[in-house]
Amino acid sequence: MARFFVDRPVFAAVIALLITLAGALALVNLPVAQYPAVAPPQVAFTVTYPGASAKTVEDNVLKVLEQEMNGIEGLLYMESSAELGQGTLTLTFETGTDPELASVEAQNRYRRVEARLPDEVKARGVAVTKPQRNWLMIVAVNAPQGGYSAVDLGSIVAAQILDPIRRVPGVGEAVLFGTEYAMRIWLDPDRLRSFGLTPSAVANAIRAQNVDLALGEIGQLPAVPGQQINAILTAQGKLTTPEAFRQIIVRAEPNGAQVRLGDVAQVELGADRYDVVARLNQAPNAAIGIRTAPGANALEVANAVKARMRELEPFLPPGVQWEVPYDTSRFVEISIREVVKTLVEAVVLVFLVMWLFLGNLRATLIPMVTVPVALAGAAAVLWLLGYSINVLTLFAMVLAIGILVDDAIIVVENVERHLVEEGLSPREATVVAMREISGAVIGVSAALVAVFAPLLFFGGSVGVIYRQFAVTLIATMVFSAFLALSLAPALAATFLRAPKRHQPRAFDRFFFWLRDRFGVATAAIVVRPVRWLLLYGAIVAAAGWLLVKLPTAFLPDEDQGYIIAVVQLPAGATRERTEAVLSEVERFYLAQPEVARVVGVLGFSFFGRGQNTAIEFVTLKHWDERPEASQSAQALVARTYRELAPRLPDALIVAVNAPPIPELGAVGGFDFRLLDRTGTERAGLLDARNRLLAAAAQDPRLFGVRPEGQEPVPAVRLAIDRERAAVYGIDQQTLNETLAMTLGTAYLGDFLMDGRVRRVQMSAAPSWRAAPETVLQLPIMGRQGQVTTLAAIASAQWETAPPRLDRFNGVPSVKIGGQAAPGVSSGEAMAAIAALARAVLPAGYDFAWATTSYEEQLAGAQAPLLFVVAVVVVYLALAALYESWRTPAAILLVVPFGVLGAASAALWRGLPNDVFFKVGLIVMIGLSAKNAILIAEFARQREAQGQSRLAAVVEAARLRLRPILMTSLTFILAAVPLALSSGAGAASRHAVGTGVVGGMVAATFLAIFWAPLFYRLVASRPASQVVANSAAGAGRP
Repeated sequence: MARFFVDRPVFAAVIALLITLAGALALVNLPVAQYPAVAPPQVAFTVTYPGASAKTVEDNVLKVLEQEMNGIEGLLYMESSAELGQGTLTLTFETGTDPELASVEAQNRYRRVEARLPDEVKARGVAVTKPQRNWLMIVAVNAPQGGYSAVDLGSIVAAQILDPIRRVPGVGEAVLFGTEYAMRIWLDPDRLRSFGLTPSAVANAIRAQNVDLALGEIGQLPAVPGQQINAILTAQGKLTTPEAFRQIIVRAEPNGAQVRLGDVAQVELGADRYDVVARLNQAPNAAIGIRTAPGANALEVANAVKARMRELEPFLPPGVQWEVPYDTSRFVEISIREVVKTLVEAVVLVFLVMWLFLGNLRATLIPMVTVPVALAGAAAVLWLLGYSINVLTLFAMVLAIGILVDDAIIVVENVERHLVEEGLSPREATVVAMREISGAVIGVSAALVAVFAPLLFFGGSVGVIYRQFAVTLIATMVFSAFLALSLAPALAATFLRAPKRHQPRAFDRFFFWLRDRFGVATAAIVVRPVRWLLLYGAIVAAAGWLLVKLPTAFLPDEDQGYIIAVVQLPAGATRERTEAVLSEVERFYLAQPEVARVVGVLGFSFFGRGQNTAIEFVTLKHWDERPEASQSAQALVARTYRELAPRLPDALIVAVNAPPIPELGAVGGFDFRLLDRTGTERAGLLDARNRLLAAAAQDPRLFGVRPEGQEPVPAVRLAIDRERAAVYGIDQQTLNETLAMTLGTAYLGDFLMDGRVRRVQMSAAPSWRAAPETVLQLPIMGRQGQVTTLAAIASAQWETAPPRLDRFNGVPSVKIGGQAAPGVSSGEAMAAIAALARAVLPAGYDFAWATTSYEEQLAGAQAPLLFVVAVVVVYLALAALYESWRTPAAILLVVPFGVLGAASAALWRGLPNDVFFKVGLIVMIGLSAKNAILIAEFARQREAQGQSRLAAVVEAARLRLRPILMTSLTFILAAVPLALSSGAGAASRHAVGTGVVGGMVAATFLAIFWAPLFYRLVASRPASQVVANSAAGAGRP
């Protein structure tokens, strides 16, 4: 094939240009993301059950749904959460499951049991969504000059902004952190009693008189003969003002006396809900929390949301402004930019290394030309497969730069040798050189492709990460081999020139001296193998020990430019107390020099909802403005625990850095689920949890271990005496309606305000819900119109009740979160909490992992199989190449050198054995084999030509030193920018770069001494009549 392209250089150039054009078009259309769609797909059912306790929601709704969802195809695990008046069931499916099909199947199963759900739940509807765990961004709307209340701002957002944002492509969920207006009707039970009215009578009057009637038309068909007029018939429709609602007639007497709504209730425009309030830098505002839809590109969605806000801005009322105080896509954009910068730095360093060794600008440019062409080809492959430009594919391209020039270097180096040594013309030298090394190029590329191919077949979120690397590297390797056999020889034959003088450079003289000394050292090693084999055994043992000693983790802990702080007060704390604590938290963060803005939300957190909960989204300044380690997100988290938490002893402050892949979890750290399999419905679950928390508090490997939920809160149980109720003539339905409409919130329809449909809601005045004593004074009407108080038929009993109940895979559970202590990896922390659980939990209690921790466990379980399969596949590929079972073994015996270097470098820098490190080890297997192949190919050729094995292997090692050092140094220096980078996303780049640099240094400078020895002792002897059809060519003498 090479001869074909040597004779047709224009044809080779046209193919390269077409590949480049395809890649350029693909780059324009490839989406940009931080990570691919790594998170397993989810389907969530959200139910609303007004006034129902968590226990009621769990028993009557969630358990019914869970039983039906068991066994659904592709289900990994399911988790549910019940709170006051609402519940959520989330199904998590295997990675790769079609979310649309999963959603359809889940909804079909829901319909089977829908009839068994309470009427109140069915009336409100069950929302089915495909949720994301993390918030992409928060859009805040405020009025810096004043003049608008929080409810005003919430109503503006609801009327003018919320729906257009929800229509932005890629927005999966847009939640209003705030409230809009509603017509609030506050009943006065005393006035109701004085007029002999019940809440049901008031509700019926409101529903009857706040309605739009469909009356048809005058002259409606079929009309009477001779009808001459046709007109639309209308009547007074829905009410629009508080005054109109006050005039609703609740009861009319025969004597003309009337009782109007204003006589028995206070009517006002109030908030639709009072449980969630947002603040920006301590000032009230209305905010929209935005999550992406499954598969949506975060960067594109964030830009589209900002563009939509700019479109809506001219229509906002005077003095109302918007901003984006919390935007996680900022990290995506900057980290991608940093990796691209690293890519450029790698190209420059590779160019300088080749120029140093070749000393010829033309010879240096030929391998460099293949770099953009091969990368463009890889981009086209990514587009065809539906992949994106993300951190993983860019990391793979950076690593590929140092690999893909290797084939072209071998070509150019061998062509140049024939030009110098034999005085051939460029074309003749190219033809001879390609005849010698075409097989070697194919063999090396096949080995590299073989080592990455097993990565394509692993499952789970880890498998998605592996596939991103594998596809990119395999594509670049294939294009590299093709270009080395087509474009590189065509360019070499066309542009290379024989040197006019043979005076070697100073660098060449030094290298020739080094090469000769290396040959002498290699001969000494090969003839005295015992001591070197013993030393090799020690190196293998050291590599294994270091690999085991490395702490494990899933992905690096990144500074993503923000942290999240959860605030939780003791059970039963009021909003007023929580707001005071949140203000103190906000003042602390705003005083930190690295903090840009803070967004606080009262009544909402990742641990549950309620008056005693709040959450703070803390946005940090740009990475360039805080270069010191003490200004990182991790340092701010540590400072929160060190300085802020002691100042607030009555509150639990949980500050967390964002997880490396936000889609896998809302907060960082491990996600541990304590399961109650005793069948006693939580009788001892809290006790078991407390025993585990107490043990975790004493373990130095763990930090910030806490229950992620809410403690049991004070509760008042109304004990109804049904017999006394019957004596008073009070039927159960009347009692239920009275309690629900006064102590709860009754939805009585809608009204129109500013062109938007808003709710009409009724409940008793707040003073009647201030204490159990006032609740017991509620008037209850009997069948005969007699009125008594609730105290006559019921008593109030204090008790505790959980405000939130969690379940995991159909059994009661408690969620426990925590972080690794400083200097401890996440894998070590997970092992520690698991060991404690096995030691302290009583019989009948178990545990499981979810979200990021589940994926980390899966990654750890897959790792041994990954390495074994990679080595076996490379061995088989080499066996097929050499038609030998022994020669591949001789080549692969150098792999432990790469493992030793990678593990040593990671341990030296304090990095764990995470997914990126594992990818680096796979790369090491292929590259270690590549260097040994260069020696083995040449030795087999010399041996087949009649040289002794000893002479052949020593000569091969000596003459192959230059291409080995060139290709190895190009790869090392291509990865150095990754290992030494800084800024956004640096931790991930360090994880990739450190292992491959350390591994390649060891694999190069140790393997060049041991590879000849292994070949002499292990490799099979070729038949003397066989002439090797591929060789790496001799180096310059």
